[in-house]
Amino acid sequence: MAQRLVAADGRTLSETTLIVGAGSGLSASLARLLSQQGMRVALAARDVAKLGALAQETAALALRCDATDAAQVDAAFAAVEKKWGVPDLVVYNASYRVRGPITEVEAKEVERTLAISAFAGFLVGQAAARRMLARGSGAIFFTGASASVKGYASSAPFAMGKFALRGLAQSMARELAPKGIHVAHFVIDGGIRQAPEDPRANERGEDGMLLPDEIARNYLHVYRQHRSAWTWELELRPWVERF
Repeated sequence: MAQRLVAADGRTLSETTLIVGAGSGLSASLARLLSQQGMRVALAARDVAKLGALAQETAALALRCDATDAAQVDAAFAAVEKKWGVPDLVVYNASYRVRGPITEVEAKEVERTLAISAFAGFLVGQAAARRMLARGSGAIFFTGASASVKGYASSAPFAMGKFALRGLAQSMARELAPKGIHVAHFVIDGGIRQAPEDPRANERGEDGMLLPDEIARNYLHVYRQHRSAWTWELELRPWVERF
């Protein structure tokens, strides 16, 4: 039986989210915001040690998980289920990229980019769908990038991975929405500010980078949408970003 938690104000905490590919940027903002909203949070990453402070801050369950490994993905879901039940929201936020001329980029690095950006997204999406369909509800969110819709020079592997992830999300949305599962893809069209002192912010000027806390608020907005008006894709970009 799933554990029932009660907040200080007496509210029963009943919603659970699993963030795969958790780190210090967008994932951290999501974890903090969702925790503040009363949701129970599970964080999964290859290096679980880096999640210590965030897990403590958000009372999150920290899980070691290589999302390219189906067995580890299933183990992460099983751990969340054992503690709290099937997640209500699953966010796939892992990514990897390699840059270089098409004639020089190493095949192994391309393979790794595709494995993390796309194949692992499939494994997480599949694991979430299998569990949510039995309940008839849930949300699965995928984090995309500018490369989800436009390929840049010397960045073919990243475009390949992100295009594939977007295709996965679109297909899943069409298949699962009629069954009560909200699938959404977020095009993060611009750089995410990693810290107040991020040196890239000075180069790009005021509002030249996306603030992770603001991105997180948009994820929450889409999660709270009524099913009569679900969004399958949302593009987020600084107002100064060129199209």
